[in-house]
Amino acid sequence: MQISRARVKTPGRRARWAVSATLMAVLVVSSMVAAPASGQGRGFTLEGLAGGQIQQRDLAQGAVIVVVWASWSPRGRDIVPRVDRIVDRWGGQARVIMVNFQEDTAAVESFLGGKRPKAPIYLDRNGAFSKNYSVTHLPGLLIFKDGVTAFSGKLPSDPDSLIAQTLG
Repeated sequence: MQISRARVKTPGRRARWAVSATLMAVLVVSSMVAAPASGQGRGFTLEGLAGGQIQQRDLAQGAVIVVVWASWSPRGRDIVPRVDRIVDRWGGQARVIMVNFQEDTAAVESFLGGKRPKAPIYLDRNGAFSKNYSVTHLPGLLIFKDGVTAFSGKLPSDPDSLIAQTLG
């Protein structure tokens, strides 16, 4: 008994290249659809630690200073007095808020230990807000002027000159 071997044709180099190029194009387009440009795209709603909520449209009114932080970040240990100083200095010219990055209510309340920050705290439980605005540093600083991101970056140890320049 003789076993015949069927010859399997494999795609040529051009066909493999065409398939690879098509796959890459699909991946690029799908990533553009899935990840909107910084600060654009779908709206958001963040729940407040003390109740209430903030939505994307709230950033479109006047100047808003947002400090994004997490209790587990070593640079966030003194976040309450730092943000309180921002509120004292800039609270009359801009709305100042704090956004906690991916922690639950109990962790945030435990970290605060009874401290009452002068700025309201909102919870970015799943990190979508921070991702949408490309926050890459904790604590991070976002400054909005009439809904446009005027600054996005690391919260400096003394943010006054940066905020003054940005708010003009």
